Amino acid sequence: MTNVRIIQSLAEIPGRDWDALHDGTNPFVAHAFLEGLERHGCLRADWGWTPHHLTLWRDGELIAVAPGYLKDNSHGEFVFDHAWAHAYARHGREYFPKWLCAVPYSPVTGPRLLARDDAGRRQLLAAMRGLVERKGLSSAHVNFHRESEDTAFDGMSDDAWLSRTDVQYHWRNEAGWRDFDEFLAAMDHKHRKNIRQERAKVMRAGVTFRVLHGDEASEADLEAIHDFYLQTFAEYGNSPALTLDFIRHLATSMLRNLVLMLADQDGETIAGALCLRGGDTLYGRYWGATRQIPGLHFETCYYQGIEYCLREGLRVFEPGAQGEHKIARGFLPTFVRSRHWIADPAFSAALEQWCRDETVALRRYARMLETHTPFRRE
Repeated sequence: MTNVRIIQSLAEIPGRDWDALHDGTNPFVAHAFLEGLERHGCLRADWGWTPHHLTLWRDGELIAVAPGYLKDNSHGEFVFDHAWAHAYARHGREYFPKWLCAVPYSPVTGPRLLARDDAGRRQLLAAMRGLVERKGLSSAHVNFHRESEDTAFDGMSDDAWLSRTDVQYHWRNEAGWRDFDEFLAAMDHKHRKNIRQERAKVMRAGVTFRVLHGDEASEADLEAIHDFYLQTFAEYGNSPALTLDFIRHLATSMLRNLVLMLADQDGETIAGALCLRGGDTLYGRYWGATRQIPGLHFETCYYQGIEYCLREGLRVFEPGAQGEHKIARGFLPTFVRSRHWIADPAFSAALEQWCRDETVALRRYARMLETHTPFRRE
């Protein structure tokens, strides 16, 4: 018999048991990453993140999990449902709290229904619906799941899991480029020239780069990357969630997954980007700089990452959400997805059409973006 249990702290589950339920290629669903967020003060109820992980057990054995959170706002999700919350409010209804299956602050595609097969994944989806009904929540949401998990959602014939789509910009080495020059050679003259000019400006400014894994970074390096993160959030008026202790935790518990791109000038570290490395993918997450140098952002956040992927044999580079300017630098439109179960049938029916209209508009937009490819057409 399968039992459903809600876990409010991942410290209650041994990391090896949690990690046995995914393939280990996505660092964001690793027990070390998610439990580290909780242990090192990155998740706070007043920011809308209350751990509420869904787990399935059989004869005392953990057989399926979904990282989950009770949310009383939509902060840090990157699948925007503010219009849905406003619609509820206009009808005198409460949209919050809701339940969210996701990785906090991370618009990164990865496994969300951690189970060994589709049957286990469907059990998780049924348990999500049960959770919503028991707690009187408005909805359940699964953000940035893998496309391969869609079969589990579509197999729930009695449940309407609404589908939403968005666009990000990813670099993919499908041509088998061996170095940066081969990557540039695939571009048309205009874009190839522009990238070379951007890189040359940074080089002429005397900026050099260090690329470090967690086990290669010093305490000063970790403090520097966290300071850059804090500065960027302050510049945009946002509240920083990641603590220095969490960055230290990544460096010691996910030592080869953590990748830092650090820019030095005149003996001082002036900029940096924090990335995580998965099976065949580099994930760009945060950046910051103390000096304004033309091209520094593109070099730190994009070109150094592409160089790393080519050197390390990684196939994909996801540099973060949004940003049409990435297309000119070799990051092409890529669809990302989310699924949503709405408890109220009337709202579910209305939002289903809303999602369909949104997807049609989004796919039209993506087709337009594809016409701006920087790569030479055969």
